[in-house]
Formats: sequence, structure tokens, C-alpha cells
Amino acid sequence: MSNPIYLDNNSTTPVDSRVLEEMLPYFKEKFGNASSHQHRFGWIAEDGMNQALERISELIGSSVEDFIFTSGATESINLVLKGLYQSSVFENQQIITSHTEHSALLEPLEELKLKGVKVHYVPVDKSGLLDLNNLEEALNHKTALVAIMMANNETGVIQSISEISQLAHKAGSLFFTDATQAYGKIPFQVRPLGIDLMACSAHKIYGPKGIGGLYIHPHSPIKLKGQITGGGQQNNIRSGTLNIPGIVGFGKASELCQAEMKTEGTIHSQWRDWMEAHLLSIPYSHVNGKTQERLPNTLNIRFDYLRAEQLFSKIPEIAISSGSACNSANPEPSHVLMNMGLSEKQAKSSIRIGIGRMNTYQEILEAGDQIKKAVERLQMENPLFKKRG
Repeated sequence: MSNPIYLDNNSTTPVDSRVLEEMLPYFKEKFGNASSHQHRFGWIAEDGMNQALERISELIGSSVEDFIFTSGATESINLVLKGLYQSSVFENQQIITSHTEHSALLEPLEELKLKGVKVHYVPVDKSGLLDLNNLEEALNHKTALVAIMMANNETGVIQSISEISQLAHKAGSLFFTDATQAYGKIPFQVRPLGIDLMACSAHKIYGPKGIGGLYIHPHSPIKLKGQITGGGQQNNIRSGTLNIPGIVGFGKASELCQAEMKTEGTIHSQWRDWMEAHLLSIPYSHVNGKTQERLPNTLNIRFDYLRAEQLFSKIPEIAISSGSACNSANPEPSHVLMNMGLSEKQAKSSIRIGIGRMNTYQEILEAGDQIKKAVERLQMENPLFKKRG
């Protein structure tokens, strides 16, 4: 193999050269502080921020006043959960979520549980979709917030966001979605979907790391207590000097997604479907999650008679993963797959393939062949595989 092949685009993406080009002047020539309203340097920085807000708002169908910048989706999620808790929204009330959420949401919830917040986990079915009947049964007048991600980071499964938000609002609850994986990959508009709060990150869409944001519906009864204070920026919800180069990059990345999402999604889904068919020709291989409502670039597949770690060691020049990069230091099997009903052994034999903008069709073909050969070789080396019949 001449060059490494990167197929872990759900964990992060390279910065698009067009994004970098637009960012570079804001490190040197346009270096001003956007809060410096007394001179041209500050005005230029503020103009860059406002253009980014317009591009982001155009992509998600919001107003520029509805979006604040954070360091990324993890901070946005923590701001929602802890900010609502400290504003007394959760007093004697509950949060409804699912065990298949990202650890960026599940771990802060564990902290809130220690403070007395009640958390109810609605199960998903074997395809990874939330059980809407169980959600409706769990909702009551004490439910303050329903928090369900739009698209799963490991399986790519897309939830029925409109139906979930309708059920939440019918019960008088706020609806929050972690849209980190969906943002810029599939078209959606926050207001028709009934989204009250939404988190996202730039580094999943060929923008820079360290910048993300939070959409807040202007007409919902939302009061967030800022977790980073001192300076009063962004209406006191998130203080601190704004990361203008990152914000500009986020805006440009969003604009590119707006223009190229449809074509890119079509190509990626075709490549994914080829990869899926190619790998399913291997004996005892299975797709994890629903194969229809999922992200166009994502494939989660498992192979019996091997462990994912064994496969990774055989194809060191192909970058794939066993799940969330945020949990890579954790040797435990994927909590997402386990909560979809997979056994520990099945979860540990699963891999995630995330196709991206910088990939080529030749890379997909080469990676598919290399993965297939490695899986078949590992299976043949397993004594249980030989004895299966």
C-alpha cells in the first residue's frame, strides 16, 4: 500500500484547504479581538464572526442570534445540562435520554444524578432506533428535558427527531439533540424539527478542532446559567475572548457543506454500500444498526471469529476504529452496541468505517480488499472457525 488510508472520519476530519485558506489571515493580518469595538481591528474580527454566524444559520435554518460558540460539542452538552440544572429547571424533575448517547452526555448526567437529578433511559431496538412507545410512556409533567442525539456516532443511525420533539413538547418538556455527527452531513432545519437546543462541532465537517456551538431556540423558555464566566461575551452564556480563526473556519466549513452536502452524500453512500456488500460477502459478517435511516458515510460491521483489535494489527495502514475516539482508552466493549442487544463478544468484533471528503474511490476499493483479506485470514487462524461445521 503506497499511502495510509484514512477511514475514521466520524472521529475527526482533516481541515479542508478552502477552510484553512480563509482562516489564515485571522491569525496575523486580521488578529483583532471581536470585543474591541473602539477600532478597526476589532470591527474586522467581528465581521468575520458575523459572516460565520450567517453561514451556520443558513445551514440549520436559524437566526444568527440563536447560536453561540463554544470549544466544541462536549462543552455545549455540558453547558446545556449543567446550565439548566443550575437555573433550577431540573428541580424535582427528570431528564429522559438513552444509553446509546455519546459519553459527552452520559458522563455529565452521572454527575447530575449524584446531585439528585432523576434520569430515565429509554431503550433502543436492535436497529438502534429509540422506542417511541417507551418514550411516550416515560414522559410526564415532571420531565424537564428530553436529550436524544440526531445520528449515532458509532452506527450512523438517524433518530426520528421530529416525532421525538413532538412527544417531548406535548408533555411540556424541552428537547435537546446532539447533532455532532449529523451537522453538515444530512440536511435538517432546527425549527421545523422542533429542536430547542442543539450541539455541534466544526472538526467533524472539515473545520478546525476546538470550535463548536450551541443553538438555542429563541422562543423556548430556556434559561442557561453560564459555566464559563468573566467578560460577559455571548450574552453571558459563554464568556471569554472569541476564537475568531476557529469561528471563521467553522463558518466556511458550514458554507461548503451547504453547497456540497447533497452531491457528497450521494457519493459517500454509494461507496459505503459497495464496502458493505464487499465485506458482507465474508462468512459470518453482519451490519450493526439500521441500514436505511443512517448517515451516508457510516458503516458499522462485525465479523465473527475475530476481535477488532486483531484486525487493526493486520491492517496498520488503514485507519478505522471500533467506536468513539473519546472512549478509545476504555477497553470495555461499545456501550452503544451492547445497548442494541449485541453480546460483549459481538461488540468486540465490530468495526466502524467512516468515509470522508478527502477519500478517493480507489482508496475505498483498496481498503475494502485489504480488510476482507485480513478478516478471512484471521478467521482461518481461529480453531473455532475451523470446527464450526
